[in-house]
Amino acid sequence: MTELLLGAVSAFWLGLLTSISPCPLATNIAAISFVSSKVGNPSRVFFSGLLYTAGRTLAYVVIGVLLVSSMLSAPAVSQILQKYMNKALGPILIVVGMILLELIDINISGSGVSDKMRKRVEALGLWGSLLLGIVFALSFCPISAALFFGSLIPIAVRCESGVLLPLVYGLATGLPVLLFAVLIALGAKRVGDAYNKLVPFEKWARRVTGGIFILVGIYYCLAYIFAVFA
Repeated sequence: MTELLLGAVSAFWLGLLTSISPCPLATNIAAISFVSSKVGNPSRVFFSGLLYTAGRTLAYVVIGVLLVSSMLSAPAVSQILQKYMNKALGPILIVVGMILLELIDINISGSGVSDKMRKRVEALGLWGSLLLGIVFALSFCPISAALFFGSLIPIAVRCESGVLLPLVYGLATGLPVLLFAVLIALGAKRVGDAYNKLVPFEKWARRVTGGIFILVGIYYCLAYIFAVFA
């Protein structure tokens, strides 16, 4: 239970960090623009933000369930994970930490949204926010891919939670958009300035998280690969 709780806290933090990282930040700004276009009706603004968050969450939960369940259901894969998971987690955390600290540069960018998809989203009206959340969730970039596939999925496998942890992660990734949807609905001023303040926080949070990942990864390597603490 304690491990699952720690996993849920980690999933929330990873999701929040994903939401304010450069590439997802750009998609969230686009989502906020879409939400704010309905500013004439405060209740629709809030519901639009809620649907966007639900779309992101749904996408991550589906991926999480497919990956985690497939890994745990196959006897051979399950045995390999039980035997080597702790050994593999160390190097994985170190690599993810180096990506967060920009020590490793991966030239991959999110797919974004085409004009055709944008028109389809607009044609759906309010429910277009749900589709937008799904599309943006699947538009992985280096940092979001590292956080989801390199950090969240291994933790979910370790906790045997293919639903709860991706669910918490997804909710956290849509939290800023949901928050600003509330602010817009309430008529808050200078929303754009407030959103821009997330950028310095993102850099600080990413560096601290990257450093922690590397330290924890080194500990796992020493403990489970080199048996230093045996």
